[in-house]
Amino acid sequence: MEVTITNQESKTVVVLNGRIDTTTVEKFQQDVSPLMEGENPDIDIDCTALSYTSSQGLRTFLMLQKSVMKRGGKMVMRNMNPQVKEVFDITGFSNIITIV
Repeated sequence: MEVTITNQESKTVVVLNGRIDTTTVEKFQQDVSPLMEGENPDIDIDCTALSYTSSQGLRTFLMLQKSVMKRGGKMVMRNMNPQVKEVFDITGFSNIITIV
């Protein structure tokens, strides 16, 4: 699992590469944890290279979404492959998180 975080204008861009599962979720949580308290509440997550997420990954996305909303920001997930999108749809996360 590789997480690249950059600041672009008025938002933070997160690029995910690989799988979020029991072996990688701790690193993923550590990587995105600073975003839950950062000054910039607008987060754009590029999921082009995200091949899988477990329920633990979903939990982390939900925690990130809640922190963004609490600070008046917006989180958007982009370019999700059909298999990952299906997980978000089945669990109802598509109704909570903006996916484009």
